[in-house]
Amino acid sequence: MGVYDFTVKKIDGQTEPLSRYEGKVVLIVNTASKCGFTPQYKGLQALYDKYRDLGLEILGFPCNQFGQQEPGTNKEIQQFCDLNYNVSFPMFAKVDVNGANADPLYQYIKKEAKGALGSRAVKWNFTKFLVDRKGNVVKRFAPQTEPEKLIAEIEEVLKLC
Repeated sequence: MGVYDFTVKKIDGQTEPLSRYEGKVVLIVNTASKCGFTPQYKGLQALYDKYRDLGLEILGFPCNQFGQQEPGTNKEIQQFCDLNYNVSFPMFAKVDVNGANADPLYQYIKKEAKGALGSRAVKWNFTKFLVDRKGNVVKRFAPQTEPEKLIAEIEEVLKLC
């Protein structure tokens, strides 16, 4: 089993099999519009612009579980991302990343790449999971890790080094 075995709901409500991204390197990020880390959208978009043609996809999953920092509807979230950060990477419907109602994708990736001290829970908005071309979760990055600090790892998984 790997990331590409899951089907998720896009921000417009349509379902999408993650197998669509098979053969790509994927960065999965839980996002929020009213968080101190929200400006990371700019860095994520810069990574996407720089590496998309080389095989990187960034998948944004809005989440309202941390300080109620993503209160909007999916439509409002999409508008916020478009207007404030010109986000062109795929955004998905709002999900829970922790707890009994955690999205199955997040249940899986948290198990595959544990956090500090072996914890599974996502600690805050903008936790990032890097997935290789075969759908294996290779690393988890803390919320405070700026997108530009991921370049070496992304290039390694893309095999650009």
